[in-house]
Amino acid sequence: MDRRSKWLWIEPITGARKISNFFFAFILFWGSLGFLLVGISSYLGKNLIPLLSSQQILFVPQGIVMCFYGIAGLFISSYLWCTILCNVGSGYNKFDEKEGIVCLFRWGFPGRNRRIFLQFLMKDIQSIKMEVQEGIFPRRVLYMEIKGQQDIPLTRNLTLREMEQKAAELARFLRVSIEGF
Repeated sequence: MDRRSKWLWIEPITGARKISNFFFAFILFWGSLGFLLVGISSYLGKNLIPLLSSQQILFVPQGIVMCFYGIAGLFISSYLWCTILCNVGSGYNKFDEKEGIVCLFRWGFPGRNRRIFLQFLMKDIQSIKMEVQEGIFPRRVLYMEIKGQQDIPLTRNLTLREMEQKAAELARFLRVSIEGF
């Protein structure tokens, strides 16, 4: 939940722990495990999966290909599960009018630079920018434009209405303009 007062606005950011990520990681894991077991059962000549007869699949070339896809899928699935468990991308945006500071915090991948912390002065914020690209893969990103620096992304994957509302509230709180591109 957003926490707002007259002087302070703290906005939590959802990271990789989304229902869709759990769903894709779960489906990918079980699907790739199935491919690997079918490939191995074609090599062994035994039914490792009771619903499938291993005599129908030859090890060369189908069994080898299924083993390859199974191993590749398990690697991708393990990557997804690691991002979910580490909650990569989560954090918060903190706008403190009393102190005149904006703090952006995100969790990255485990390692030396896992904590991503950016701090800016509120007086350096020029505007709030909205990027909207529609089509097959829509892209809707809310940016903060800062003097002499790159635009800093604040949020992603919002509906158009949510993005417009958040941009208006944030621009009003920061007393800056809204730009669209």
